[in-house]
Amino acid sequence: MRLLERAAPPLVMAAALLGGPATASGIAPFGHPCTLQDNNVRLCPTSSNARRVHSFDGVPLDVDVTLPPTGHGPFPTVAMLHGFPGDKTSFELTTHGPVPPALFHYNNVYYARQGYAVVTYSARGFGNSCGAKASRTSPGCDRGWFHLADQRFELHDAQFLLGKLVDQGVTDPRRIGVTGVSYGGGSSLQLAFLRNRIRKREGRYARWRSAHGTRLSVAAAYPRWGWSDLAYSLVPNGRFLDFQTPAAGQSGNPVGVAKGSIVNALYLGGVLVGYVAPKGADPTADLATWKERLFAGEPYGKPERSIVDQLTRFKSATGIPGNPAPLLIMDGWTDPAFSASEALRTYHRLDAGRTSYVALQLGDLGHFRAGNAQAMYETFANQGTAFFARYLKGKRGGPRSGSVTVYGQGCPKGTVGPGPFRLGRYSQLANGVTVFGTRSLHTLTAGGGDDATGSFFDPVSNGDPCSRTDATSGPHTEVVKYTSPGFTLAGLTTVRAHVNNPTGAYGQLDARLFDVSHGRERLIDYGTYRVLPRQDGEVVFQLAGNVYRFLRGHVVKLELLGRNEPWFLRDSGATLRVRDLAYVGRWRQRTTPCSSIANVPAACQRVPSGWRLRMPCRASHATSLSERRPRKWATLVRPSPQVA
Repeated sequence: MRLLERAAPPLVMAAALLGGPATASGIAPFGHPCTLQDNNVRLCPTSSNARRVHSFDGVPLDVDVTLPPTGHGPFPTVAMLHGFPGDKTSFELTTHGPVPPALFHYNNVYYARQGYAVVTYSARGFGNSCGAKASRTSPGCDRGWFHLADQRFELHDAQFLLGKLVDQGVTDPRRIGVTGVSYGGGSSLQLAFLRNRIRKREGRYARWRSAHGTRLSVAAAYPRWGWSDLAYSLVPNGRFLDFQTPAAGQSGNPVGVAKGSIVNALYLGGVLVGYVAPKGADPTADLATWKERLFAGEPYGKPERSIVDQLTRFKSATGIPGNPAPLLIMDGWTDPAFSASEALRTYHRLDAGRTSYVALQLGDLGHFRAGNAQAMYETFANQGTAFFARYLKGKRGGPRSGSVTVYGQGCPKGTVGPGPFRLGRYSQLANGVTVFGTRSLHTLTAGGGDDATGSFFDPVSNGDPCSRTDATSGPHTEVVKYTSPGFTLAGLTTVRAHVNNPTGAYGQLDARLFDVSHGRERLIDYGTYRVLPRQDGEVVFQLAGNVYRFLRGHVVKLELLGRNEPWFLRDSGATLRVRDLAYVGRWRQRTTPCSSIANVPAACQRVPSGWRLRMPCRASHATSLSERRPRKWATLVRPSPQVA
């Protein structure tokens, strides 16, 4: 979701359409005449509100089609779905010259020159699809508000438009690709799982057919910056672990901790640019009520659980059964809205590409504080081109199923970080671990921590992932540190601790990972875990993940606290007692530690008193990774009960 223009790289080029006067004959998608442009593609636009295409339920949609310079179809087709907020112009190039990094080889002109028909349209509730106030004509726009990428509404719109193009001879029904960024990324992932089905208003599935009865199916999908589970993205509970297949209903059991500043930005963007349903008018799109209930805080009951359930069932790929169309998924380590774990959830659901084709692109990219370096997008976009050519044109090439291409965080912002690492499987990213921690007992409160640190690293107000501030922790926190020997953090860091909540209130366990040098700290990773009333026992959760180079002599600092405002919504009350804290951080280096603990750098062997570190051989072949019951990874071995 392109939540706010100042919070993400711009995706919109220009709304004006440039082109020559020549009109191409013989083809008119949606009845719109096509004009040959000076960039040698044919543009077939919706030229006025009166020419909009009325969707399955009568909502008028503003849709453009870009075609190759010659040919009458049917063409292999790519539908490009914009971010939040955005409109059809987000991927439309209208001038020659440089393009933003995120649009490199990823725009209507580029794909049309590759021989595709390209569909760009404003999703309902945005642009001239009832988003702009001047476009809200009656009766079509009376209920034309957005539903947050709902399978029964927005995705049905996409399927309806593609069906019309099939009936008009423009689109080949078996060679359909879908892609999009953010809001469009979450949408295109859902379309991949729907594949050859539509979702009816009451929730049941039906065969996807055009108005003339032709069967359609998505052949390939390339989601970028998107989500697999919208509920977990916005209200995470810390239960996702990248070494386990996600359980059904994971994101709502329990209801998590709202990403306060990000949800606020999302809601504000919808209000300012889109058409938000009036409060209480539509239970499938009642953003005002949903935000109000979630921001009221714990305890969460049935109404709040139903909100999370709706986000998961109807607005997320997680809620769609079956195997998807082939997938190439891009998500960002440094994206605070939709992190790399959103791609990994789908990856593990598909058994790392063994169940159905899936490949990943993970990098320093996405919303808000992400780096978005040009060179990284060039690599990823060219993979995307080969991927679509393979599944929409029958050509050879593209990433192998299960493969992962990784870039790390670069500093200063916009520079390329470590990588690219081209891996056959995600499990090959790291080849060792660093473990350190403490057995001390600490008390964490909802008022603990340092306000200035939390405000400084808020991703909505600070868009620089490389920024530093004075290193401090504040009261009622727990901090463990160790001096780096020089290593590259690789993937999701695991935090383990014994947590006791003696109260009847819900709480949160927040974690922040810093790189500290010369008294200044940089935020590298973060995470949160929803603590239940009277919960007492071991907690295992993971941070969002990153690939980042810790220089020799810098201090790796893990901070645990009971709040992380304004990033996460603060809880009202629980006081947590935490002991036996362990940091398990994966790292990557060219030489793989094997055979014995002696091969682990000495500074990485630091463990809490009374604990020991176990490093079995062949650490690089972690095909069945489990940090709860590890086989092939170094791990802390719990002390005997009598150890104080």
